Amino acid sequence: MSYWPLLGIVVVVAGFVLRFNPVIVVVTAGLVSGLAAGKSIPDLLALLGESFVSNRALLMFALTLPTIGLLERAGLREHALRWIARLRGLTLSRLLAGYLLVRQGLSMVGLIDIAGHAQTVRPLLAPMAESAAGKTRAPLSREETQRVHAMSAATDNIGRFFGEDVFLAFGAVLLIQGFYAQHGIQLEPLQIALWALPTAIAAFIIHAVRIVLFQRRLDRAVLAAEAKTDAVD
Repeated sequence: MSYWPLLGIVVVVAGFVLRFNPVIVVVTAGLVSGLAAGKSIPDLLALLGESFVSNRALLMFALTLPTIGLLERAGLREHALRWIARLRGLTLSRLLAGYLLVRQGLSMVGLIDIAGHAQTVRPLLAPMAESAAGKTRAPLSREETQRVHAMSAATDNIGRFFGEDVFLAFGAVLLIQGFYAQHGIQLEPLQIALWALPTAIAAFIIHAVRIVLFQRRLDRAVLAAEAKTDAVD
C-alpha cells in the first residue's frame, strides 16, 4: 500500500494554517493526491469536471448567503421585528410551534431545503422569536436573546430531522429497505415511512412542550427581576 496519496492531507493542513484560499487549497490537495496515486493530468481534470457537474447543486449555497446578506443590509431583520410586534396575539411559543409544524410538514414531502439556518432561522425566525419574546416583558438580556436564538435553531433542526424520515425517497429510508432486503425481508418504502410517523408526532409534541416551558422560564425570570428591583427600591 502506498501512503504517498496522503500528501493531500498535508497540503490541506498547511493551506488552512497559512490561511490560503480554501478553494485553491482543496483543489491543490486533490491534484497532489491524484498525482501521487499515479493518475495523469487529463484524468484528474476529467475527474474534477465530473465532480463539479454532479455536485453543482452545492453552488446554491454560494448564491444563498450573499442574497441573505443583501436582504439583511436592506433591513430584513428590522422589518421582521416590527411585523411581529404588530401581531398582538402571537407569542414565542405559538410562533415556534407553528414554525415547527410547517417545517416538519414540508420535510415529510421532501422539501427539506426550503428552509434552514442560513436562509430562514438567522434572518427571519430568530429576530421574529426575539420580538415575540419581548412583547410581554422587559427587553431581553444578551443571555436570554442567545437562548431564544438557540431555541429557534433547535426548532428548525427537530422539524427537519423528524420530518424527513417520513419522506419515501429519503436516503435513510432506502438504506433501511436495502438492509432488510439483504436479510431476506422485503419492505416497501411506504411501510418504513409509516413507522416513522409516530416518532415524528411524538417529537412535535415533546418539543412543543419544551417551547412552552422555555417561555415560562423567561417569564419567571422577568418576575424575579422585577421583584428584586422593587425590593431594592
